[in-house]
Amino acid sequence: MPGSRTLARELRVHRNTVIAAYEQLAGEGWTEPQQARGTFVAHSVPRPPQRPRRNGPSPVGSAGSAGFEVRGADGRSAGTPQGGLRPLSEGAPDVRLAPVGELTRAYRRVLRHGAPDLLAYGHPQGHPRLRAALAELLRSRRAIAADAEHLVVTSGSQMALELAARALLQPGDTVAVEALGYRPAWRVFRQHGAALAAVPLDAGGLDVAALEALAERTALRAVYVTPHHQYPTTVTLSAPRRMALLELARRKRFAIIEDDYDHEFHYEGRPVLPIASADRAGVVLYVGTLAKVLAPGVRLGYLLAPPPLPPILTALRTGIDRQGDHAVECAVADLLERGELQRHVQRARRTYRARRDHGVSVLKRELRGSISFTPPSGGMTLWAEAAVGIDVEAWAQRLQGRGWQVLTGRHYAYDEAVRPNLRLAFASYEEQEFAEAIGQLRAAL
Repeated sequence: MPGSRTLARELRVHRNTVIAAYEQLAGEGWTEPQQARGTFVAHSVPRPPQRPRRNGPSPVGSAGSAGFEVRGADGRSAGTPQGGLRPLSEGAPDVRLAPVGELTRAYRRVLRHGAPDLLAYGHPQGHPRLRAALAELLRSRRAIAADAEHLVVTSGSQMALELAARALLQPGDTVAVEALGYRPAWRVFRQHGAALAAVPLDAGGLDVAALEALAERTALRAVYVTPHHQYPTTVTLSAPRRMALLELARRKRFAIIEDDYDHEFHYEGRPVLPIASADRAGVVLYVGTLAKVLAPGVRLGYLLAPPPLPPILTALRTGIDRQGDHAVECAVADLLERGELQRHVQRARRTYRARRDHGVSVLKRELRGSISFTPPSGGMTLWAEAAVGIDVEAWAQRLQGRGWQVLTGRHYAYDEAVRPNLRLAFASYEEQEFAEAIGQLRAAL
Protein backbone atom coordinates (compact mmCIF):
# COMPACT_ATOMS: atom_id res chain seq x y z
CA MET A 1 0.00 0.00 0.00
CA PRO A 2 1.19 3.59 -0.49
CA GLY A 3 3.38 5.10 2.19
CA SER A 4 1.64 7.39 4.66
CA ARG A 5 3.28 10.55 3.30
CA THR A 6 2.41 9.68 -0.30
CA LEU A 7 -1.23 8.83 0.49
CA ALA A 8 -1.64 11.94 2.67
CA ARG A 9 -0.38 14.10 -0.22
CA GLU A 10 -2.70 12.40 -2.75
CA LEU A 11 -5.77 12.68 -0.50
CA ARG A 12 -4.83 16.14 0.75
CA VAL A 13 -5.22 15.17 4.41
CA HIS A 14 -2.83 15.34 7.35
CA ARG A 15 -0.39 12.46 7.60
CA ASN A 16 -1.61 11.67 11.13
CA THR A 17 -5.03 10.92 9.66
CA VAL A 18 -3.52 8.34 7.29
CA ILE A 19 -1.43 6.83 10.10
CA ALA A 20 -4.56 6.49 12.27
CA ALA A 21 -6.45 4.84 9.41
CA TYR A 22 -3.57 2.42 8.75
CA GLU A 23 -3.43 1.52 12.45
CA GLN A 24 -7.14 0.78 12.46
CA LEU A 25 -6.84 -1.42 9.36
CA ALA A 26 -4.00 -3.33 10.98
CA GLY A 27 -5.91 -3.67 14.23
CA GLU A 28 -8.92 -5.16 12.40
CA GLY A 29 -6.71 -7.63 10.51
CA TRP A 30 -7.08 -6.14 7.04
CA THR A 31 -3.38 -5.25 6.65
CA GLU A 32 0.02 -6.53 7.78
CA PRO A 33 2.67 -3.86 8.54
CA GLN A 34 6.16 -5.20 7.76
CA GLN A 35 9.26 -3.61 9.28
CA ALA A 36 11.25 -1.54 6.76
CA ARG A 37 9.04 -2.73 3.88
CA GLY A 38 5.71 -0.97 4.40
CA THR A 39 2.06 -1.99 4.75
CA PHE A 40 0.61 -4.94 2.80
CA VAL A 41 -2.89 -6.35 2.39
CA ALA A 42 -3.17 -9.31 4.75
CA HIS A 43 -2.79 -12.74 3.15
CA SER A 44 -5.74 -14.00 5.17
CA VAL A 45 -8.21 -11.61 3.55
CA PRO A 46 -10.18 -13.51 0.86
CA ARG A 47 -10.50 -11.92 -2.56
CA PRO A 48 -14.10 -10.85 -3.29
CA PRO A 49 -15.76 -12.56 -6.26
CA GLN A 50 -16.01 -10.58 -9.47
CA ARG A 51 -19.39 -8.89 -9.73
CA PRO A 52 -21.12 -7.55 -12.82
CA ARG A 53 -21.07 -3.78 -13.16
CA ARG A 54 -24.20 -1.94 -12.15
CA ASN A 55 -25.70 0.83 -14.21
CA GLY A 56 -26.16 3.01 -11.14
CA PRO A 57 -24.59 3.40 -7.73
CA SER A 58 -25.42 0.84 -5.04
CA PRO A 59 -25.22 1.44 -1.29
CA VAL A 60 -22.22 -0.19 0.34
CA GLY A 61 -23.24 -3.54 1.81
CA SER A 62 -26.65 -3.57 0.10
CA ALA A 63 -27.31 -6.80 -1.79
CA GLY A 64 -30.83 -5.84 -2.77
CA SER A 65 -32.30 -9.14 -1.51
CA ALA A 66 -31.54 -11.90 0.96
CA GLY A 67 -28.81 -14.32 -0.11
CA PHE A 68 -30.52 -17.32 1.47
CA GLU A 69 -33.86 -19.08 1.33
CA VAL A 70 -36.62 -17.24 3.20
CA ARG A 71 -39.51 -19.24 4.60
CA GLY A 72 -42.61 -18.32 6.59
CA ALA A 73 -45.50 -15.92 6.36
CA ASP A 74 -45.39 -12.84 4.19
CA GLY A 75 -44.46 -9.53 5.73
CA ARG A 76 -47.75 -7.78 5.10
CA SER A 77 -49.30 -6.10 8.10
CA ALA A 78 -53.03 -6.61 8.29
CA GLY A 79 -55.01 -3.44 7.91
CA THR A 80 -52.01 -1.13 7.59
CA PRO A 81 -52.94 1.89 5.47
CA GLN A 82 -51.31 1.79 2.06
CA GLY A 83 -49.42 4.65 0.50
CA GLY A 84 -50.41 7.28 3.05
CA LEU A 85 -54.13 6.51 2.87
CA ARG A 86 -56.22 7.54 5.86
CA PRO A 87 -57.72 4.48 7.58
CA LEU A 88 -61.51 4.31 7.84
CA SER A 89 -61.60 0.81 9.34
CA GLU A 90 -58.94 0.95 12.06
CA GLY A 91 -60.52 0.30 15.46
CA ALA A 92 -58.03 2.46 17.32
CA PRO A 93 -58.55 5.08 20.02
CA ASP A 94 -58.09 8.76 19.29
CA VAL A 95 -54.56 9.39 20.52
CA ARG A 96 -55.41 13.08 20.88
CA LEU A 97 -57.48 12.10 23.92
CA ALA A 98 -54.61 10.20 25.58
CA PRO A 99 -53.87 11.37 29.16
CA VAL A 100 -50.42 12.65 28.23
CA GLY A 101 -50.12 15.07 31.14
CA GLU A 102 -51.14 12.49 33.74
CA LEU A 103 -48.82 9.85 32.28
CA THR A 104 -45.91 12.30 32.13
CA ARG A 105 -46.34 13.29 35.76
CA ALA A 106 -46.66 9.65 36.83
CA TYR A 107 -43.50 8.77 34.93
CA ARG A 108 -41.60 11.55 36.69
CA ARG A 109 -42.95 10.47 40.08
CA VAL A 110 -41.93 6.84 39.77
CA LEU A 111 -38.50 7.66 38.38
CA ARG A 112 -37.87 10.22 41.11
CA HIS A 113 -38.54 7.67 43.83
CA GLY A 114 -37.43 4.40 42.24
CA ALA A 115 -35.00 5.13 39.40
CA PRO A 116 -32.21 2.69 40.40
CA ASP A 117 -34.55 -0.30 40.51
CA LEU A 118 -36.71 0.71 37.54
CA LEU A 119 -33.72 1.28 35.28
CA ALA A 120 -32.08 -2.05 36.16
CA TYR A 121 -33.12 -5.52 35.06
CA GLY A 122 -36.43 -6.53 36.55
CA HIS A 123 -38.77 -9.50 36.61
CA PRO A 124 -39.82 -10.57 33.11
CA GLN A 125 -43.34 -11.36 34.34
CA GLY A 126 -43.94 -7.61 34.69
CA HIS A 127 -43.50 -5.05 37.42
CA PRO A 128 -45.20 -6.33 40.62
CA ARG A 129 -46.92 -3.00 41.13
CA LEU A 130 -48.65 -3.12 37.73
CA ARG A 131 -49.60 -6.77 38.09
CA ALA A 132 -51.19 -6.01 41.46
CA ALA A 133 -53.07 -3.03 40.03
CA LEU A 134 -54.29 -5.07 37.05
CA ALA A 135 -55.41 -7.92 39.31
CA GLU A 136 -57.44 -5.46 41.39
CA LEU A 137 -58.95 -3.98 38.22
CA LEU A 138 -59.99 -7.41 36.95
CA ARG A 139 -61.47 -8.36 40.32
CA SER A 140 -63.41 -5.14 40.88
CA ARG A 141 -64.52 -4.27 37.32
CA ARG A 142 -64.74 -7.63 35.55
CA ALA A 143 -65.52 -10.11 38.37
CA ILE A 144 -62.48 -12.22 37.49
CA ALA A 145 -60.80 -13.98 40.43
CA ALA A 146 -57.41 -12.67 39.33
CA ASP A 147 -54.19 -13.14 41.25
CA ALA A 148 -51.13 -10.99 40.44
CA GLU A 149 -49.00 -14.16 40.32
CA HIS A 150 -51.13 -15.48 37.46
CA LEU A 151 -50.68 -12.33 35.32
CA VAL A 152 -47.94 -11.79 32.76
CA VAL A 153 -47.48 -8.23 31.47
CA THR A 154 -46.75 -8.10 27.73
CA SER A 155 -45.89 -5.58 25.03
CA GLY A 156 -49.46 -5.37 23.80
CA SER A 157 -52.10 -8.04 23.25
CA GLN A 158 -50.30 -9.37 20.19
CA MET A 159 -47.40 -10.53 22.37
CA ALA A 160 -49.92 -12.11 24.74
CA LEU A 161 -51.30 -14.13 21.82
CA GLU A 162 -47.76 -15.08 20.80
CA LEU A 163 -46.95 -16.32 24.30
CA ALA A 164 -50.19 -18.28 24.50
CA ALA A 165 -49.45 -19.94 21.16
CA ARG A 166 -45.90 -20.81 22.19
CA ALA A 167 -47.06 -22.31 25.45
CA LEU A 168 -50.00 -24.28 24.07
CA LEU A 169 -49.32 -25.34 20.51
CA GLN A 170 -47.36 -28.07 18.79
CA PRO A 171 -47.24 -28.57 15.01
CA GLY A 172 -50.42 -30.32 13.92
CA ASP A 173 -52.63 -29.05 16.75
CA THR A 174 -56.04 -27.71 15.76
CA VAL A 175 -57.27 -24.28 16.83
CA ALA A 176 -60.87 -23.25 16.20
CA VAL A 177 -61.38 -19.63 15.14
CA GLU A 178 -64.33 -17.42 14.28
CA ALA A 179 -65.19 -17.50 10.56
CA LEU A 180 -64.96 -13.71 10.51
CA GLY A 181 -62.17 -12.61 12.76
CA TYR A 182 -58.78 -11.22 13.65
CA ARG A 183 -56.29 -12.31 11.02
CA PRO A 184 -53.11 -11.37 13.01
CA ALA A 185 -54.12 -13.92 15.66
CA TRP A 186 -54.65 -16.58 12.99
CA ARG A 187 -51.19 -15.82 11.65
CA VAL A 188 -49.63 -16.38 15.09
CA PHE A 189 -51.31 -19.79 15.46
CA ARG A 190 -50.24 -20.85 11.97
CA GLN A 191 -46.66 -19.77 12.60
CA HIS A 192 -46.57 -22.29 15.45
CA GLY A 193 -47.75 -25.10 13.20
CA ALA A 194 -51.43 -25.14 14.11
CA ALA A 195 -54.19 -26.11 11.69
CA LEU A 196 -57.11 -23.70 11.89
CA ALA A 197 -60.78 -24.63 11.70
CA ALA A 198 -63.35 -21.91 11.07
CA VAL A 199 -66.58 -21.89 13.10
CA PRO A 200 -69.58 -19.89 11.80
CA LEU A 201 -71.13 -16.85 13.48
CA ASP A 202 -74.62 -15.44 13.72
CA ALA A 203 -76.41 -12.70 15.65
CA GLY A 204 -75.64 -14.56 18.92
CA GLY A 205 -71.91 -14.75 18.25
CA LEU A 206 -69.90 -17.93 17.81
CA ASP A 207 -72.06 -20.95 16.92
CA VAL A 208 -71.14 -23.17 19.88
CA ALA A 209 -73.24 -26.06 18.54
CA ALA A 210 -71.11 -26.03 15.39
CA LEU A 211 -68.00 -25.90 17.57
CA GLU A 212 -69.23 -28.92 19.52
CA ALA A 213 -69.78 -30.84 16.29
CA LEU A 214 -66.23 -29.94 15.27
CA ALA A 215 -64.88 -31.07 18.65
CA GLU A 216 -66.61 -34.44 18.25
CA ARG A 217 -64.71 -35.22 15.07
CA THR A 218 -61.45 -33.31 15.71
CA ALA A 219 -59.22 -33.08 18.77
CA LEU A 220 -59.15 -29.36 19.54
CA ARG A 221 -56.22 -27.79 21.37
CA ALA A 222 -57.80 -24.34 21.69
CA VAL A 223 -60.53 -21.99 20.49
CA TYR A 224 -59.83 -18.29 19.94
CA VAL A 225 -62.81 -16.00 20.60
CA THR A 226 -63.64 -12.29 20.92
CA PRO A 227 -66.91 -12.66 22.86
CA HIS A 228 -67.55 -9.15 24.22
CA HIS A 229 -67.54 -7.21 20.93
CA GLN A 230 -66.85 -9.82 18.29
CA TYR A 231 -64.10 -8.76 15.91
CA PRO A 232 -65.21 -7.43 13.43
CA THR A 233 -69.00 -7.82 13.59
CA THR A 234 -69.31 -6.33 17.14
CA VAL A 235 -71.99 -8.87 18.20
CA THR A 236 -71.86 -10.16 21.78
CA LEU A 237 -71.69 -13.86 22.56
CA SER A 238 -74.95 -14.75 24.30
CA ALA A 239 -74.98 -15.95 27.92
CA PRO A 240 -76.22 -19.48 27.11
CA ARG A 241 -73.48 -19.89 24.55
CA ARG A 242 -70.85 -18.67 27.02
CA MET A 243 -71.89 -21.31 29.51
CA ALA A 244 -72.05 -23.97 26.79
CA LEU A 245 -68.57 -23.00 25.58
CA LEU A 246 -67.10 -23.28 29.09
CA GLU A 247 -68.71 -26.67 29.61
CA LEU A 248 -67.54 -27.93 26.21
CA ALA A 249 -63.96 -26.81 26.94
CA ARG A 250 -64.05 -28.52 30.34
CA ARG A 251 -65.42 -31.75 28.90
CA LYS A 252 -63.17 -31.86 25.82
CA ARG A 253 -60.14 -30.40 27.67
CA PHE A 254 -59.21 -27.63 25.27
CA ALA A 255 -58.19 -24.04 26.06
CA ILE A 256 -60.31 -20.95 25.46
CA ILE A 257 -58.19 -17.96 24.41
CA GLU A 258 -60.46 -15.02 25.24
CA ASP A 259 -59.38 -11.74 23.61
CA ASP A 260 -61.17 -8.91 25.44
CA TYR A 261 -59.56 -6.16 23.42
CA ASP A 262 -61.93 -3.23 24.16
CA HIS A 263 -63.82 -4.15 27.32
CA GLU A 264 -63.88 -0.58 28.68
CA PHE A 265 -65.89 0.86 25.80
CA HIS A 266 -69.43 -0.41 26.17
CA TYR A 267 -72.26 2.11 25.77
CA GLU A 268 -75.54 0.32 26.41
CA GLY A 269 -76.00 -0.85 30.00
CA ARG A 270 -73.19 -2.59 31.84
CA PRO A 271 -70.42 -4.40 29.96
CA VAL A 272 -70.96 -8.13 29.66
CA LEU A 273 -68.65 -9.98 32.04
CA PRO A 274 -65.79 -11.93 30.45
CA ILE A 275 -66.00 -15.69 30.02
CA ALA A 276 -63.02 -15.84 32.38
CA SER A 277 -65.23 -14.55 35.22
CA ALA A 278 -67.22 -17.81 35.16
CA ASP A 279 -64.25 -20.14 34.60
CA ARG A 280 -64.14 -22.75 37.37
CA ALA A 281 -62.29 -25.41 35.41
CA GLY A 282 -59.14 -23.43 34.57
CA VAL A 283 -59.68 -23.51 30.81
CA VAL A 284 -59.52 -19.78 29.94
CA LEU A 285 -56.46 -17.75 28.96
CA TYR A 286 -57.61 -14.14 29.22
CA VAL A 287 -55.94 -11.54 26.96
CA GLY A 288 -56.32 -7.84 27.71
CA THR A 289 -54.73 -4.60 26.59
CA LEU A 290 -54.19 -1.05 27.77
CA ALA A 291 -53.50 0.18 24.23
CA LYS A 292 -57.16 1.06 23.68
CA VAL A 293 -57.30 2.88 27.03
CA LEU A 294 -54.05 4.86 26.70
CA ALA A 295 -52.74 4.79 23.12
CA PRO A 296 -51.51 2.13 20.68
CA GLY A 297 -47.95 3.42 21.06
CA VAL A 298 -47.96 2.54 24.76
CA ARG A 299 -47.32 -1.14 24.28
CA LEU A 300 -48.92 -2.69 27.33
CA GLY A 301 -51.05 -5.82 27.41
CA TYR A 302 -51.46 -8.74 29.75
CA LEU A 303 -52.25 -12.42 29.85
CA LEU A 304 -54.06 -14.08 32.74
CA ALA A 305 -53.57 -17.84 32.79
CA PRO A 306 -54.27 -20.70 35.21
CA PRO A 307 -51.40 -22.56 36.92
CA PRO A 308 -48.95 -23.93 35.95
CA LEU A 309 -48.84 -21.70 32.86
CA PRO A 310 -47.61 -18.34 34.31
CA PRO A 311 -44.00 -19.51 34.97
CA ILE A 312 -43.92 -21.10 31.51
CA LEU A 313 -45.22 -17.92 29.88
CA THR A 314 -42.68 -15.86 31.84
CA ALA A 315 -39.81 -18.03 30.61
CA LEU A 316 -41.07 -17.65 27.05
CA ARG A 317 -41.31 -13.88 27.51
CA THR A 318 -37.67 -13.86 28.64
CA GLY A 319 -36.65 -15.46 25.35
CA ILE A 320 -38.38 -12.76 23.30
CA ASP A 321 -37.24 -9.46 24.86
CA ARG A 322 -36.11 -10.23 28.44
CA GLN A 323 -38.62 -7.86 30.06
CA GLY A 324 -40.88 -4.92 29.41
CA ASP A 325 -40.34 -1.25 30.21
CA HIS A 326 -40.70 -1.30 33.98
CA ALA A 327 -40.62 2.48 34.28
CA VAL A 328 -43.68 2.79 32.01
CA GLU A 329 -45.34 -0.18 33.74
CA CYS A 330 -44.85 1.45 37.13
CA ALA A 331 -46.15 4.81 35.85
CA VAL A 332 -49.33 3.16 34.54
CA ALA A 333 -49.70 1.33 37.85
CA ASP A 334 -49.47 4.72 39.56
CA LEU A 335 -52.33 6.02 37.37
CA LEU A 336 -54.45 2.98 38.21
CA GLU A 337 -53.79 3.28 41.94
CA ARG A 338 -54.75 6.97 41.93
CA GLY A 339 -57.88 6.34 39.85
CA GLU A 340 -56.67 8.71 37.14
CA LEU A 341 -56.76 6.08 34.41
CA GLN A 342 -60.28 5.05 35.38
CA ARG A 343 -61.41 8.69 35.17
CA HIS A 344 -59.80 8.99 31.75
CA VAL A 345 -61.72 5.90 30.60
CA GLN A 346 -65.00 7.48 31.73
CA ARG A 347 -64.26 10.65 29.76
CA ALA A 348 -63.20 8.70 26.68
CA ARG A 349 -66.28 6.47 26.89
CA ARG A 350 -68.57 9.52 26.84
CA THR A 351 -66.69 10.92 23.85
CA TYR A 352 -66.77 7.68 21.88
CA ARG A 353 -70.45 7.14 22.63
CA ALA A 354 -71.22 10.63 21.29
CA ARG A 355 -69.14 9.89 18.21
CA ARG A 356 -70.98 6.61 17.71
CA ASP A 357 -74.35 8.33 17.90
CA HIS A 358 -73.23 11.06 15.53
CA GLY A 359 -71.70 8.52 13.14
CA VAL A 360 -74.90 6.51 13.04
CA SER A 361 -76.91 9.61 12.14
CA VAL A 362 -74.41 10.63 9.44
CA LEU A 363 -74.46 7.16 7.89
CA LYS A 364 -78.25 7.04 7.88
CA ARG A 365 -78.39 10.44 6.22
CA GLU A 366 -75.61 10.00 3.66
CA LEU A 367 -75.90 6.32 2.78
CA ARG A 368 -79.57 5.53 3.34
CA GLY A 369 -80.55 2.64 1.10
CA SER A 370 -76.92 1.81 0.30
CA ILE A 371 -75.91 0.15 3.57
CA SER A 372 -77.64 -1.35 6.58
CA PHE A 373 -76.27 -1.91 10.07
CA THR A 374 -77.14 -2.36 13.72
CA PRO A 375 -75.66 0.40 15.92
CA PRO A 376 -73.01 -1.33 18.04
CA SER A 377 -73.54 -1.53 21.79
CA GLY A 378 -69.83 -0.94 22.31
CA GLY A 379 -66.44 -0.82 20.70
CA MET A 380 -64.92 1.63 18.25
CA THR A 381 -66.31 0.45 14.91
CA LEU A 382 -69.53 -0.62 13.27
CA TRP A 383 -70.18 -3.43 10.79
CA ALA A 384 -72.23 -2.45 7.76
CA GLU A 385 -73.72 -4.51 4.94
CA ALA A 386 -73.99 -3.05 1.44
CA ALA A 387 -77.24 -3.25 -0.47
CA VAL A 388 -77.73 -5.88 -3.16
CA GLY A 389 -76.04 -4.85 -6.39
CA ILE A 390 -73.23 -2.82 -4.80
CA ASP A 391 -69.72 -4.14 -5.48
CA VAL A 392 -67.96 -3.40 -2.18
CA GLU A 393 -64.53 -4.27 -3.57
CA ALA A 394 -64.90 -1.75 -6.38
CA TRP A 395 -66.30 0.75 -3.88
CA ALA A 396 -63.24 0.35 -1.64
CA GLN A 397 -60.94 0.70 -4.65
CA ARG A 398 -62.59 3.94 -5.73
CA LEU A 399 -62.32 5.30 -2.19
CA GLN A 400 -58.56 4.79 -2.30
CA GLY A 401 -58.47 7.28 -5.16
CA ARG A 402 -59.89 9.80 -2.71
CA GLY A 403 -57.18 9.17 -0.11
CA TRP A 404 -59.04 6.79 2.23
CA GLN A 405 -58.78 3.08 2.92
CA VAL A 406 -61.82 1.04 3.96
CA LEU A 407 -61.61 -2.70 4.63
CA THR A 408 -64.29 -4.98 3.27
CA GLY A 409 -65.69 -8.23 4.64
CA ARG A 410 -63.25 -10.25 2.57
CA HIS A 411 -60.37 -8.93 4.68
CA TYR A 412 -61.80 -10.55 7.83
CA ALA A 413 -63.15 -13.75 6.26
CA TYR A 414 -61.36 -16.99 6.98
CA ASP A 415 -62.09 -18.26 3.47
CA GLU A 416 -61.20 -14.84 1.96
CA ALA A 417 -64.43 -14.94 -0.03
CA VAL A 418 -66.02 -11.64 -1.05
CA ARG A 419 -68.65 -10.47 1.43
CA PRO A 420 -70.87 -7.38 1.13
CA ASN A 421 -69.58 -5.78 4.32
CA LEU A 422 -67.59 -2.71 5.37
CA ARG A 423 -65.95 -1.99 8.72
CA LEU A 424 -66.27 1.68 9.65
CA ALA A 425 -64.33 3.18 12.57
CA PHE A 426 -65.87 6.19 14.32
CA ALA A 427 -63.88 6.50 17.56
CA SER A 428 -60.60 7.84 16.23
CA TYR A 429 -62.18 10.79 14.37
CA GLU A 430 -63.91 13.90 15.62
CA GLU A 431 -67.48 14.29 14.45
CA GLN A 432 -66.69 16.65 11.58
CA GLU A 433 -63.79 14.48 10.44
CA PHE A 434 -65.98 11.37 10.34
CA ALA A 435 -68.67 13.26 8.44
CA GLU A 436 -66.06 14.29 5.85
CA ALA A 437 -64.89 10.68 5.55
CA ILE A 438 -68.43 9.43 4.97
CA GLY A 439 -68.89 12.19 2.40
CA GLN A 440 -65.92 10.74 0.52
CA LEU A 441 -67.39 7.25 0.89
CA ARG A 442 -70.67 8.49 -0.59
CA ALA A 443 -68.88 10.24 -3.45
CA ALA A 444 -66.91 7.06 -4.21
CA LEU A 445 -70.15 5.12 -4.40
